[in-house]
Amino acid sequence: MRSVICVHERFDAVWPFAADHWQKRWQSDCCELYRSLEPEARAPHLVPDPAAVQRLVLLGLPAASDDLAPFTSLEECFHSAHGDQPRDGLDEAQSRGVHIIPHRIDIYWGQSVAEYGLCLTLCGLRRIPQSHTAMIGSLEPWKHGPEVGKPGAKGVQYCDDSRFANGTLGGKRVRVVGAGNIGARYASWCSAMGADVAIWDPFAPDATFAAAGAKRRFHLPELVKDAEIFAPMLPLKEDTRGLIGQDLIDALPHGCLVVQVTRALICDTEALYRRVLNDELALAADVFDVEPVALDSPLLGRHNVVHTPHNAGRTKDANLAWVDDQIARFRPRP
Repeated sequence: MRSVICVHERFDAVWPFAADHWQKRWQSDCCELYRSLEPEARAPHLVPDPAAVQRLVLLGLPAASDDLAPFTSLEECFHSAHGDQPRDGLDEAQSRGVHIIPHRIDIYWGQSVAEYGLCLTLCGLRRIPQSHTAMIGSLEPWKHGPEVGKPGAKGVQYCDDSRFANGTLGGKRVRVVGAGNIGARYASWCSAMGADVAIWDPFAPDATFAAAGAKRRFHLPELVKDAEIFAPMLPLKEDTRGLIGQDLIDALPHGCLVVQVTRALICDTEALYRRVLNDELALAADVFDVEPVALDSPLLGRHNVVHTPHNAGRTKDANLAWVDDQIARFRPRP
């Protein structure tokens, strides 16, 4: 059994740990790895004696007829395209009996994004990034005592902002849009930490809500009206762009913490940012309407905003999960 992986470095730029992990997983088969940075690189030019290959993995390389035709002994093939690269060779290979492994929907970063969303939620509630930054240049963060005659504003170890959702996640009303790979995970963890969780998703089965420990909401206005933490966690598609419109944003209770880790434009960001800048809402976001965020954006460095530069999904663990899922769908070998 000869197994070959061909990877272009443009693929490595997206999934930097995937190709090497794949080769390691197939190490017992003496898997060969060929890497190229040439813009016009093609698999037959990288692989010596392609006619002797039984398993082929193409990562970021074309899969046209001319690319696969030399692999005359091919039994199985996985292809991950880059941009609009040709892939017509896959149909032809399938017609001659090659088992084509389809690229499944991108589920691999669900754990990473959901964990990141949970972290942003906790950071937004407790103002952890603001405290971290403040203590670098000042001793003021250590001064917890209230001003004389003004009880209830400060106290020992108290660093929260009472104008917004703050304190523990336990007991908070968490409202989630989307019970998919990310939203369901996030909801289940919030529930496990004692939050009162409700989800809107017209497509998810009832079992998903039960597994997440969440109540089902059938109408978005009902979901948002009592939210202390609001987390829209959907992919950005034609039918989800702007789904959370101005009317829903304006219906969020004063002080609500909005958590964004999938795509910002699920929401009417103009309405969202307006309320954040007016100190009506708090924001914990890894995604924005325009990226990168301009350095003079009024969102940056605010007391009621936790921001990160679209980091949530691509952990090394997500890379390995991506590979493991593809390998699991190849035929078992003795």
